[in-house]
Amino acid sequence: MQGETAAIRITESEGKLDVYPQNRTPSSGRASAKSWQYSDHMENIDGYLMKYTNLVTGWQYRFFVLNNEAGLLEYFVNEQSRSQKPRGMLPLAGAVISPSDEDSHTFTVNAISGEQYKLRATDAKERQHWVSRLQICTQHHTEAMGKMMSQAQGQHKDLIQSIEGLPATHGLSPLDQDLLMLKATSMATMNCLNECLHILHLQQMARQRGSLGGPTIEWLEPKLPDILKNGSSPLGRFTTEEGQLEGERLEMNSPESCSFSGEQEDIDAEDEVEDTFMDKEEDLGAVEEERSIILHLLSQLKLGMDLTRVVLPTFILEKRSLLEMYADFMSHPDLFVAITDGNSPEDRMVRFVEYYLTSFHEGRKGAIAKKPYNPIIGETFHCSWKVPQSPDASKEVSLGSLNPAATATTQDHYQVRFVAEQVSHHPPVSGFYAECQDRRICVNTHVWTKSKFMGMSIGVFMVGEGCLYLLEHDEEYTFTLPCAYARSILTVPWVELGGKVTINCAKTGYSAAITFQTKPFYGGKLHKVTAEVKHNPTNAVVCRVQGEWNGILEFSYPNGEMRVVDVTKLPVTKKRVRPIEKQGPNESRRLWQHVTEALRQKDIEKATEHKRILEERQRTDERHRVETETPWRTRYFDREGEGWIYHKPLWKNSAFKS
Repeated sequence: MQGETAAIRITESEGKLDVYPQNRTPSSGRASAKSWQYSDHMENIDGYLMKYTNLVTGWQYRFFVLNNEAGLLEYFVNEQSRSQKPRGMLPLAGAVISPSDEDSHTFTVNAISGEQYKLRATDAKERQHWVSRLQICTQHHTEAMGKMMSQAQGQHKDLIQSIEGLPATHGLSPLDQDLLMLKATSMATMNCLNECLHILHLQQMARQRGSLGGPTIEWLEPKLPDILKNGSSPLGRFTTEEGQLEGERLEMNSPESCSFSGEQEDIDAEDEVEDTFMDKEEDLGAVEEERSIILHLLSQLKLGMDLTRVVLPTFILEKRSLLEMYADFMSHPDLFVAITDGNSPEDRMVRFVEYYLTSFHEGRKGAIAKKPYNPIIGETFHCSWKVPQSPDASKEVSLGSLNPAATATTQDHYQVRFVAEQVSHHPPVSGFYAECQDRRICVNTHVWTKSKFMGMSIGVFMVGEGCLYLLEHDEEYTFTLPCAYARSILTVPWVELGGKVTINCAKTGYSAAITFQTKPFYGGKLHKVTAEVKHNPTNAVVCRVQGEWNGILEFSYPNGEMRVVDVTKLPVTKKRVRPIEKQGPNESRRLWQHVTEALRQKDIEKATEHKRILEERQRTDERHRVETETPWRTRYFDREGEGWIYHKPLWKNSAFKS
């Protein structure tokens, strides 16, 4: 490829029009040097691009022509064959033009028929020029198609009324056999046309439902009652054709009553019961029904665009909040409390790495391509786990008598307690904290979920860090989190983790480097992960790990010993949660209960309505705070430097210090 590119540049420097010419002249309507100053008017352009054909042939240079008048992207073998019939063409009405996340030169043109051109320009500037011109042409012809569809639907309705009104004259009997046959045939034809219009309507649905302009881009959802659009009536009292929407039970606080920030709530562990939430998340599968919605949104996005303000469609949501997802990372609390049982700094670091790698399978629900609810600012989640005391953990808690709270568990169980809070809305930052007082171990983490559009995938970057405290050993382990990627968002979406994370203990000198490997473009395994535990002062590797984070993990040691952990067979300890009726109004399950119930019933429209109410309440509260200059006050987490710290951590409690 590099050799071919060099040949092209030599041809350019010599000013010749050889097989792969790249120079452009204004007289032919192509982009001259001045045309790199973009404008919104439609412009016919042409030139050479590389087109990916197949695995055997690979990339080939072809001469492309953007025909704005016809709304077509045509290509020829070379410029000399332009007068002949095009080798191929794509209609641009309803198409999606997407810059690729593979490199800065590649982009794809996805026609509404499903056909795709994968193209590559000579550089990023040329790609941007083609993408912008194609998007302008696509928008123009898509809107024109929408108008034509509206006219066709009107004419279709008029034809049906005319057929139903036959006979138009009094001299013909309504029971005439020829007339009845004509009406039957005509109605059958109209039904076929109606099906065609319906298919076109699905493809153009997103365009017909309005522009996505403005500071917030929203996925288009089922049509809402007008009362939800103008906000002119109380949000708790709207009705639908099915009757009242239970809006009165949504606990919609007015701005004056939203003074819950800063008020801490005492959680009684005796109120918690073993979780009975057994709903299994179904994978999205093929997204053909929602393809037009996704295609339309993709056409509005730019590569690298921050998706923080993008409201996701309800049909891709899990039935849990992001805060509860963080709690599900603790589904193996026995491995968590066992970290402090390590008899050496090396052993404790390896135990932490094992717990860390096994936490993502249950927390992420495997590779299911669904997204938890975006937490509302001030939203909280509380739960706990009972961990059976292992036989080798016979050491009693010496400080139990000093702190009655430490003896809250039964004699044969430890209690691990968890609390999470959404501490910020823009940017979206969550804080979560877990502790086991009996074992004098706790972890504090703050995460900013930063989403970006990456062409045919969406990346979620977990900005922030956590710190594990082993008070018995006076050790602190700082760690970071991997990124998550939603792949193949136009076909069968799936999720993978990627990126490098580190775990470090400054006191002992041990560290771990973990790499979550994303799938290569061709071949390769999914969900691979590797890790290396090292003693930094001696640079000695004490343990290596390889496998899949949602499958088999192999731990190997310098002495030849090997240990295998099957993540899918690890016992999952059910969390203990208070019933919804005993939860506060801003605890996750109570807050999202109507959305969750609607999703269980597969009523996407009702789930969307309830979800929108919650989001509107958040916006109303935020406007009220801005107008009254009232700062937001968190409940359980305090800002310290760039991070958020739980307000009553074990390491600040003198009773639990060494």
